[in-house]
Amino acid sequence: MDSSQNNSVGGNGIINPKSNDASPADSTAAAASTAGSPAEESKQNLNQVINSIDKTLGILHQLYLTVSSYNVSSQLPLLQRLNNLVLELDNTAKLGEKCNIQVPMEVLNLIDDGKNPDEFTRDVLNSCIAKNQVTKGKTDAFKGLRGHLLEELEQAFPEEVEAYREIRAASAAEAKRLAQAQSLLPNGDVKVTY
Repeated sequence: MDSSQNNSVGGNGIINPKSNDASPADSTAAAASTAGSPAEESKQNLNQVINSIDKTLGILHQLYLTVSSYNVSSQLPLLQRLNNLVLELDNTAKLGEKCNIQVPMEVLNLIDDGKNPDEFTRDVLNSCIAKNQVTKGKTDAFKGLRGHLLEELEQAFPEEVEAYREIRAASAAEAKRLAQAQSLLPNGDVKVTY
C-alpha cells in the first residue's frame, strides 16, 4: 500500500478510515465539477482511472491480508472489503467509459502470452526505422538521378539548364523570404514555433 492513500492499516490488514476519505461516487462527482479544455479533461479522466486502479490494487492487497489470516472475527472486515472492491471496480468501469484509449490487439496478445508490451513498441520502432532507411535510399537514388540528368542536359542544352538553375535559385530565395516573413512579429521579433 502506498503512502498516498488516506487510510491507516491496523493489525490483520484492517483499515482505520480517516474522516477525509471519499467514496468512489464522491470522487466521480468532484471530478465532473472541474472540467476544462478537452485535452485537459481527457488527461484528468485518465488520471482518475489510474487513481481508481491504484485504489483497487490497495483493496485487493487488503483482501489478501484478511483472507490469508482469516478467522471468525475478521468476517465483517472481509465483507466490507469485498463491498469496497465491488464499488471501486464499478467506479473504475464508469471512469473508464469517459476515456478514449485504444490499445492495439498485438499489445494485448503479448500481455496474454506473458511478454512485456514494450516489445511491441520496440518492434514498431524497428519497423519504422527500416521503412525510413528504405525511403531514404529511394530519395537518395532520385537525387542521384536528378543530378545525372542535369549533367546530361547541361551538355546538350547549356543555356536552358543555366536558365533553369537561375529560376530555381530565385524561387528558393522567394520561398525562404516568405518563410522568414511569416515568422516575424509586428515588433520585429522572430516567432518561434515548436
